[in-house]
Amino acid sequence: MDLLTAIHTRQSVKKVLPDPVPQELVEKLLDAAIQAPNHYRNRPWRFVVIAGRARERLGDVMARSLARLIPGAPEAALEKERAKPLRAPLLIAVGIDPPVPPNEIEVENICAGAAAVENLLLAARGLGLGAMWRTGTAARDPEVKAFLGFSPEHQIIAILYIGYPDGEPVPPKRLSYADRTTWMAE
Repeated sequence: MDLLTAIHTRQSVKKVLPDPVPQELVEKLLDAAIQAPNHYRNRPWRFVVIAGRARERLGDVMARSLARLIPGAPEAALEKERAKPLRAPLLIAVGIDPPVPPNEIEVENICAGAAAVENLLLAARGLGLGAMWRTGTAARDPEVKAFLGFSPEHQIIAILYIGYPDGEPVPPKRLSYADRTTWMAE
C-alpha cells in the first residue's frame, strides 16, 4: 500500500480478532514509530508492549484506578474497566519523557511522541492491522504509570489497541482542509 493510500484510508478500528500479532510485525511498527522527527534528537518516547496475560494485569490496575477515582463505583463499571485491555491482543502504551531544560520543551516532546504514534498507526494500516488510539483517565493515574514503568512525570499520550481487523471497516467521510487553511503568498 502506498503512503497516501495508507493516510487516506487509516481509521480507528474498534473490533479486532483475538489472533496474536507476531513479534516481527510489532518490531516493524516500533521501527516505523521511531522515524518521527524529534527536537534535539532526544527521542522522548517510551513504548511499552503489552500482550498475553499482562493485559489482564493492566486491567486489574485500571480497575483499581477507577475505584480510587470513583469511590463506591458499581462492580459492573469496575469489570468494564478491567476488561478494556482485553479488547485487542496487543497494546502499546506510549509515554513521553519529561523535558530536560534548558533546551527541551514539553509540548515539543509531546508533539514528537504524537508523530511517532501516527507513524505507528500508518504502519499498522500498511501491514493489514487495525488500531485504535486511546488514553482515558487511566493514562493519567500514577499507579497505571508505575505499572507500565513510567514515573509520575511521564505523560502517557496513547494506549494503542492493535490487532487484525474483524471485518473490513467502512472508511469515514473525511472533512476538507479548506475551512482550516489560510493561504499567504505575499
